[in-house]
Amino acid sequence: MHLENMERRYTGRGTELNTGMADNRIRNEEAIDVYLDTFQKRYFFLNNPNFNVKINEKVLVETQMGLAIGKVVAIKSDYKHSSDEPLKKIIRKATERDLEKNKELKEDAVKAGFIFRNKVKKYNLNFKLVATEYTFDKKKLIFYFASEDRVDFRSFVKELAAIFKVRIELRQIGVRDYAKMVGDCGTCGKPLCCKSFINKFDSVSIKMARDQGVVVTPSKISGVCGRLKCCMGFENEQYMEVKENYPVVGQIVITKHGKGNVISMNMLGDFVFINIEGKGVLKFCLSEIEFNKKEKVEIEERQNGCEFIEEN
Repeated sequence: MHLENMERRYTGRGTELNTGMADNRIRNEEAIDVYLDTFQKRYFFLNNPNFNVKINEKVLVETQMGLAIGKVVAIKSDYKHSSDEPLKKIIRKATERDLEKNKELKEDAVKAGFIFRNKVKKYNLNFKLVATEYTFDKKKLIFYFASEDRVDFRSFVKELAAIFKVRIELRQIGVRDYAKMVGDCGTCGKPLCCKSFINKFDSVSIKMARDQGVVVTPSKISGVCGRLKCCMGFENEQYMEVKENYPVVGQIVITKHGKGNVISMNMLGDFVFINIEGKGVLKFCLSEIEFNKKEKVEIEERQNGCEFIEEN
């Protein structure tokens, strides 16, 4: 039995880079960005000089979990990585026989999933099976599951090993990874960002919601996984680029109709709603108002005195 966090299992490193290392320990290599569909993530592997690969081709790679078939989604000629953690090379292009074998393994994995669910009922375990995967050499069978409990399932794993005659690994995944693997539609009506294109979950904070003018209530800032919405994280940079030119909510500004306090803003639409005494809430373009930037900084410091950051 082996239970471990998925984020540290692949030998191909993710898209994130460690830029804090000394320059003499960083080398440029031609790296192949490979998408592994079971966990729906991309990892970098070194190009093999014995053959040339093209985008959308299937390749055989070695991960810490074992051999796997992946799809080439990008080729980077200037990939920088540390010599202390070398990337593994692609083993070879996937042949027709490899692809056929991989298809059969996926079918066997689906059948194994049904057996797993039946055994979960037998042992009365609070598991929710998310995905099942055989390694390409069929030496290992991996069950990805979601559960809020920590339970002793040693007898459960022993019975699974006796049935399948291979090494069994149970891997518990977090709520964000669960949403990514299962998929759904967000409140925007589009497929979840994590399912569509996000490869690595970054930290998201309440401050990002405030900076973007999002109402800080659970129904507005939480995704289907129950965590803060990922879109607030990767969209934050665009908001920060224009935020410097805007006042903050609650600040007193000057307009052609007199002074008023900022009620809300739409930084992407380039307008501000201001409450002016005796005239109500009026809409102004940014160019139509004046405000004290030093006062703005002081208000922001008070508002950000208590900041919550949510990790994956």
